[in-house]
Amino acid sequence: MSEAHRVPLPRPAEGADRSRGAALVRRLLSTLILLPLFLWMVVEGPVWMFGATMVLAGALAQWEFTGMFERAGIRSFRRLGLLAGSVLTASFALPISERVTFTAVLLVLFTVGLLRRDSGRPAWEPAAVTLMGICYVNWLLGYAFWLRDLDSGVEWILLLVSVTWLGETAAYLVGSTLGRHQLAPVISPRKTVEGAVAQLVASVLAALAARAWFFPGLSAMSAIVVGFLLGIVGQAGDLIESAIKRSAGTKDTGRLIPGHGGMLDRVDSLLVNTPVLFYYVTYARSFGA
Repeated sequence: MSEAHRVPLPRPAEGADRSRGAALVRRLLSTLILLPLFLWMVVEGPVWMFGATMVLAGALAQWEFTGMFERAGIRSFRRLGLLAGSVLTASFALPISERVTFTAVLLVLFTVGLLRRDSGRPAWEPAAVTLMGICYVNWLLGYAFWLRDLDSGVEWILLLVSVTWLGETAAYLVGSTLGRHQLAPVISPRKTVEGAVAQLVASVLAALAARAWFFPGLSAMSAIVVGFLLGIVGQAGDLIESAIKRSAGTKDTGRLIPGHGGMLDRVDSLLVNTPVLFYYVTYARSFGA
């Protein structure tokens, strides 16, 4: 026992540093593996592979969304949400109108909520949670199909993912090592002003690098605007998911991706960046923005 007392125990700060370092390594390794695979799929893979990946990502994120509310004791129509959400995401690429599909999904949820009863009352809370997940995950993710169908759609998708993920990585690196000032302490105590600035700068630089590497048709000014826009909106998307997770009392939506959490944790910024970029390309650029 006397020898045991001589063994120095790790200080709390040392343990925290090691934990952050391990998480950082896992996050970087996941990004280094997933990003090249995604880039290959977009550039070299068949169109159906891209579509299947979007539907699968939406299904996984939707399942995680309802799952975190279920763990908090808030019921939802999980299986119905999974099926309806997947059909809605796929409808953006199918001849059937996504508006028709969304209307059908809405009416089905209303009907199920009316028929299902909780303590003698219609089960509207499960319907509301399920509908929120479908709108938040599957509807917004469906814009990826429309973005890819635009002129230079492949380049826009590559730009979107590169700027978003590299910006997030910069925010995590700087925030976890140099961050001192909290950005939104009530919503996400770990997010810092330093990390937010790093994400914004990295997003602009990533957009300029994308222009030089694979998107020469994009002007330098447009690259700066896109980088700035996605850098701001992407952080808003991250905070939106953090607020949802806090309301459900959970830290991560899952453990699918090492260092990142679940699929929803990985695509939270893309969910808002994708429609914003689509509308920027479709409308704002026509006015010279």
